[in-house]
Amino acid sequence: MTARKASEPSYEEALEQLESIVTKMEDGDVPLAEVLTQFEQGTKLLKHCESRLQDAELRIEQLKRNKDGSDSFEPFETTDPED
Repeated sequence: MTARKASEPSYEEALEQLESIVTKMEDGDVPLAEVLTQFEQGTKLLKHCESRLQDAELRIEQLKRNKDGSDSFEPFETTDPED
């Protein structure tokens, strides 16, 4: 599995940041310029979370295909949301 970049948050961290952004935007106390910045950041976090979920789904499918019960798994490459 490809290691996650040092600057990338884990799925859980990204989801927590995204939830925080949504809460701030829903409160309505954020100036428009900051809303735009937060929206952009939220979009990036959402893509990151979707990519991690897709990686997990693919990995589960690979594991389910291992019908002979062996512990040998094929290498798994993660997708990069920036590509």
